[in-house]
Amino acid sequence: MLTTEKDSLYNHLEKMSIGNLLKGINNEDRKVAKAVAKAIPQIEKLTEAVLKKMKKGGRLFYLGAGTSGRLGIVDASECPPTYGVPHGMVIGLIAGGDSAIRKAVEFAEDDFHGGWKDLKKHKIAPKDFVIGIAASGTTPYVVGALMHCQENKIKTGCITCNHQSPVTRFSDFPVEIMTGPEFVTGSTRMKAGTAQKLVLNMISTTVMIKLGRVKGNKMVDMQLTNKKLITRGTRMVMNALNISAEEANKLLLKYGGVRKAVTAGLKK
Repeated sequence: MLTTEKDSLYNHLEKMSIGNLLKGINNEDRKVAKAVAKAIPQIEKLTEAVLKKMKKGGRLFYLGAGTSGRLGIVDASECPPTYGVPHGMVIGLIAGGDSAIRKAVEFAEDDFHGGWKDLKKHKIAPKDFVIGIAASGTTPYVVGALMHCQENKIKTGCITCNHQSPVTRFSDFPVEIMTGPEFVTGSTRMKAGTAQKLVLNMISTTVMIKLGRVKGNKMVDMQLTNKKLITRGTRMVMNALNISAEEANKLLLKYGGVRKAVTAGLKK
């Protein structure tokens, strides 16, 4: 039996108090970061491989179904506003298409060739990299896509929460996060989903840093899409140039970004 499908370590949940339910969930969540830490050597190899492709102009694709697919889409969609990279540099795909982001599409994940069809719509090529996300490691939509990728000389990786699952057979750089049974038996949106989110954060953040999208510890290429980010950007320019908030804000709005504003300010 898949580890993620094993019975919860807790029983009679419906009889537990709210406090005990929350404590039980939290006790299980504490195990996630430790499980991720054990997989850092695998995550490092995967991240290095992704970076190598992206430095040469390749794209990163995330592919998943259900919670796994949604997590990939979240990570991909946050890269442009956070790091100022073009839309389409990191792409998240979910079984059942965009409508599945909000509402489950029945049996979409069981389409063995569906993932590959979705990748081909984006003209997937050997310069790109594909990461399959599947808590169970058995999702046909993901397994089939990775198999077709390898047949077409496209490098692959995976993030799964079971050992030696089918998805790893077609992954050049597999990552296995052994989170164990869920608090609610089989509910992989919980610990497994949290683990996947942590790993996605690690991969995309590290890649963006190595691509030069962070200076010091600041998101100098972030998009100024709301007042909070404009305020943050103003503070960054102010501190970098040792100027007033008013001057920093003018520079920021004039040049449309922290990096450009600081560069222009240093030339004055």
